[in-house]
Amino acid sequence: QARLVESGGGLVQAGGSLTLSCAASEGGANINRMGWFRQAPGKQRELVALIFGGESTNYSDSVKGRSTISRNTAKNTVYLQMNSLKPEDTAVYYCYVRTTWAQEYWGQGTQVTVTS
Repeated sequence: QARLVESGGGLVQAGGSLTLSCAASEGGANINRMGWFRQAPGKQRELVALIFGGESTNYSDSVKGRSTISRNTAKNTVYLQMNSLKPEDTAVYYCYVRTTWAQEYWGQGTQVTVTS
């Protein structure tokens, strides 16, 4: 079973930037997609961005144009660079991996707090 280790969360002022990283302990070519979801207090978990095996990407409208998802396949690592952060980006960000066999894995979450 893959283990996901996230890093890069923290406290940042509005307008600032953060880069989140997530390394999967295994997967390699068996990873179909990697990405990030987030959950703000009192809200449901929502998609932030996904990157697929063919390097195609999908972003939520709320972060499109401000964020870039990328992947290092050799390291089973996914990155999310977020720019022009807003207070409404404050949430716990969860790393997500789905394998070619439709197994899904989640990270434990990393807190991102954006102050105004």
